[in-house]
Amino acid sequence: MTTHPTPTLTVGFDLDMTLIDSRPGIHAAYRALSAETGVWIDADLAVTRLGPPLEQELAHWFPEDRIQEMGDRYRAVYPEYAIEPTLAMPGAREAIEAVRAVGGRAIVVTAKHEPNAKLHLAHLGIEPDETIGWLWAEAKAEALREHGASVYVGDHVGDVRGARVAGACSVAVPTGPCDRDTLREAGADVVLDDLTAFPAWLAEYARNGSVRPA
Repeated sequence: MTTHPTPTLTVGFDLDMTLIDSRPGIHAAYRALSAETGVWIDADLAVTRLGPPLEQELAHWFPEDRIQEMGDRYRAVYPEYAIEPTLAMPGAREAIEAVRAVGGRAIVVTAKHEPNAKLHLAHLGIEPDETIGWLWAEAKAEALREHGASVYVGDHVGDVRGARVAGACSVAVPTGPCDRDTLREAGADVVLDDLTAFPAWLAEYARNGSVRPA
């Protein structure tokens, strides 16, 4: 009888406000862009709505014909201002380690500029097996499918949509702009308080191969 190897469990993670608290760094980068351009940007407000692509936020502050230019400039100054102040979210490193503990692979799928995403992870000592940037909401399903991810963890309704399109279990954490009820209404299969609860949930998921609502 022919036997087939069991596929490796692959878990995807969002980055901003899931694995990292990038609010201090993004705040500093927006203030630097504002000082350089002379255009007022309410950085306090901007960091309350992280998740969507940068261009959506810049559209609140710049005319359409300058958004691409300002996006390029923001990404260029970002490493200088945003990497150092950014912190790991509670349980972030342990969540990645939990995936490896069950013999799985951990990938990061984020809307962030991929080189800057990798800088954050390296600075904080968070070591996924793969980092894929420039994908938002349903587009995240491309990478999740390509890498065979059966679980995707995120803090935003866009992450829930990406997981659902990919046919992955959507694990949500209300540590970003979306609260528990909003994430559930968007279709999250599981809502955890934060990533510190993820290792126990994953261990049970790996044993049972099924979703236990939380």
